[in-house]
Amino acid sequence: MLDPELADERQTEIVTRARALVEGGGGAWQGQESWGRRRLAYEIDKKNEAHYHLLHFDCEPATLDELTRVLRITDGTMRHMAVRRPADSVLGRTPVPPPEPASAPAEPKAAAAPAPEPAAAEPEAAVEPASETTAEAEPETTE
Repeated sequence: MLDPELADERQTEIVTRARALVEGGGGAWQGQESWGRRRLAYEIDKKNEAHYHLLHFDCEPATLDELTRVLRITDGTMRHMAVRRPADSVLGRTPVPPPEPASAPAEPKAAAAPAPEPAAAEPEAAVEPASETTAEAEPETTE
């Protein structure tokens, strides 16, 4: 979220700097969406509106830390937040899985245990007659 009073050129500079940090850190820039001015749920620095930008990129945690540091000290940035995209993102891209560590030895996979055989069907238990105590508890009525 950028200050709504910033000139369009300054907003473009901030987004361009964010892109340069991501690409300079070995990340991949996926795209950017400008959502325009929107009303805030609560005031921030006595302002009721902000200019929203949604940035899509992939990067390493160290690059994200640097981008967060820069946005925190940049004049004109009101708030920022980084979230992970779900696998079925709006852009249709799936996140790249992290590389496996080279120092970890590969563990041999255990042989799959054979599936247990299904048990033979057991006959249903016969219904036992009601006990005498229940018969005695209920008096017989004759009419």
